[in-house]
Amino acid sequence: MLTTKNPHLHSESSQPIRCVIADDHALLRYGIRRLLEDDADFAVVGEAADAADALKLVLEERPNLVLLDIGMPGMSPFEAGRLIGEHCAGTRVVYLTMHEDQDYVAQAFRSGASGYLLKDTPAPRLLHALREIHRGERVMSPQVMARFKDEAIPGNEPGRIPLRRSTLTLREREVMKLLAEGQTVRQAAGVLGVSVKTVEAHKFNLMRKLDIHNKAQLVTTAIQKKILRMPIPSQ
Repeated sequence: MLTTKNPHLHSESSQPIRCVIADDHALLRYGIRRLLEDDADFAVVGEAADAADALKLVLEERPNLVLLDIGMPGMSPFEAGRLIGEHCAGTRVVYLTMHEDQDYVAQAFRSGASGYLLKDTPAPRLLHALREIHRGERVMSPQVMARFKDEAIPGNEPGRIPLRRSTLTLREREVMKLLAEGQTVRQAAGVLGVSVKTVEAHKFNLMRKLDIHNKAQLVTTAIQKKILRMPIPSQ
């Protein structure tokens, strides 16, 4: 794990580290809960299946850590993380995800995250990383860190990594993939479990950000950004 030292670390407490787990996969929540509760240093005070419920739970419980997946439906987990940072100064946000994409990492740390950890992190390393985050350090999985190479790490040097105009949110990328695959806006809304109006808004935003004006450009850009793995065969 890569850690960034904080000069104002607080001393270890005899109290367990209170955690909230937010992921839309119940089995994964169960596994993380078991892992944490099997260690005397941790206590799970709640679970949520989406970012909105996670935000509500954090406001109620004021945990030390909240573990957020970034692929949950509904409210953006990055927005939830930002609001948690604004309203719960004592809660540190940790994104626990399968995504190594630089855009997501940048959004995570701009939202105020203290950690960005991959779901395939071995259990002992994950627990160690969470203890470090609770002490005030910032932690990234080494695979994620490697993707930045010589670039500045988001959050280490404020203002050094501006939000790129072409940076898409996770939901915008999901919408782009579905549309590039040939789904209609209504079909995409059904797949994502959101309203047609919401998909239309995401479509407008992503096309504005990427300066896309038609379906052909959308497909080409989706392939270039590796959102679409291969060209759609011509009908």
